[in-house]
Amino acid sequence: MESPLVIGATVAAAAWGGRCFISAWEAFVARPRMPCVRKIYHGGFEKVMTRREAALVLGFRESAVVEKIKEAHERVMMANHPDAGGSHYLASKINEAKDLLTGKTRGGHSAL
Repeated sequence: MESPLVIGATVAAAAWGGRCFISAWEAFVARPRMPCVRKIYHGGFEKVMTRREAALVLGFRESAVVEKIKEAHERVMMANHPDAGGSHYLASKINEAKDLLTGKTRGGHSAL
């Protein structure tokens, strides 16, 4: 027969563990929702850049306004600029995508 002290300590430990679990669960449920991670585009570049590919390079929809295009271009170029260790090829594709979406060129003809 167990002593009442051991049984009381066991019940108290179970209650404390349950309380910790419930508070952790409430904190988990109340956390801010993170946006769903976008699927990665598993394709290479096309010979002539299309509007769809340009939008994928800059990370938004094809129907975005010019201000959003410029903001996205700046954000992507800061991460991939050749002076900061990025690729010259990717920088040219990013610039080509911005030019295509802002209407500065009719088709994509990368220098590289």
